[in-house]
Amino acid sequence: MSKQKPQRRPETRAVHDGLDFRDQTGAVVPPIYATSTFLNGNRGGFDYTRSGNPNFNNLEAVLAGLDEAEFATSFSSGVAAITAVVSSLKLGDLIIAEENIYGCTFRLFHQVFEKFGLRVLYLDLTQPSSLDKITFMQPEMVWLESPTNPLLKVIDIAAVAERTRQAGATLLVDNTFSSPLVQQPLTLGADLCLSSTTKYVNGHSDCLGGVVCTNDERWAQKMVFAQKALGLNPSPFDAWLITRGVKTLGARMERHAKNALQLARYLENKPGTRRVRYPFLPSHPQYQLARRQMRSGSGILTVDLGLSLKETRKFLQRLQLFAFAESLGGVESLVCHPASMTHASVPKEVRERVGVTDGLVRFSVGIEHVDDLIEDIENAMEGVKHEKSACIPSLARS
Repeated sequence: MSKQKPQRRPETRAVHDGLDFRDQTGAVVPPIYATSTFLNGNRGGFDYTRSGNPNFNNLEAVLAGLDEAEFATSFSSGVAAITAVVSSLKLGDLIIAEENIYGCTFRLFHQVFEKFGLRVLYLDLTQPSSLDKITFMQPEMVWLESPTNPLLKVIDIAAVAERTRQAGATLLVDNTFSSPLVQQPLTLGADLCLSSTTKYVNGHSDCLGGVVCTNDERWAQKMVFAQKALGLNPSPFDAWLITRGVKTLGARMERHAKNALQLARYLENKPGTRRVRYPFLPSHPQYQLARRQMRSGSGILTVDLGLSLKETRKFLQRLQLFAFAESLGGVESLVCHPASMTHASVPKEVRERVGVTDGLVRFSVGIEHVDDLIEDIENAMEGVKHEKSACIPSLARS
């Protein structure tokens, strides 16, 4: 009688899965297979790296396990993963998408695929009326992020999944802001789970990658076809780096979430702060849902510091530990200013109506000591206040 493979927990699987192709050398860590082509008839069935490589297989094995998926397909970036999914749709298909969506996803929908006949309707998927429209409009796909970028709205994935099934549609959840150590959308009813592995999954800001995980064999075949036919595959080196990075994902996500929650509490109690949005703060509009749906609040928080656009820019320039840069999810802390970066092209009155104000900043909280991060913010704020007060002319004595 064969021994049943133990069902290990995600933190253990992150370290011990995805270690194939070591048998001939005994290497503890599989090497980088830096080859473009393979000898015909090899045992692994490989022929050309665009359509498969041992490093891809190892990465896909560990990511499928973490997402409770039967299939995973790796890509060269998160946008490449998005392209693979959307290119599988056809002329006239309708996507219902959460209105607070990643800027590059919006750009891809609007500037690339809409000219090929794809239709996209943006709705606030926290509202019951929007869920009714899924049933009524019968889209081909429902597309959401949870938490969203940058406002950190938390969407009820199970509720959206139920309506999507009723409509005979496919539900895709972009899980980049959470990672599979925080949230597993497939277990909540999603059909496709997409992530930019550039972010938390790799965690070291040194390569690009993307993945689509699913339990639907039909969609898995579409993803493999897109990877090969559209040339969306990662490099063996990047796949190796991400496989290495994922080994510490459990430990990193614990620290990211712990630091982010402490920083969110500090900022919420700081005089002058207008708003702090973090999923595991009781003040978050979907706090109870976040506690049910997520294992932690992850490592992103958005804050309206109550500053003008000019003051906010000065604050960002004074930060020392929070690098003013795009991206998120690395071990180092980063800060982003949506009004002048991701939403710069949106008219001021429009972006402010949805909550993207001049004083809004998005912190990707790293794994540094949280007291140092708080001190960095305090010093930057004090510098802005000092500069502001120095600019106010003193009244002459009469």
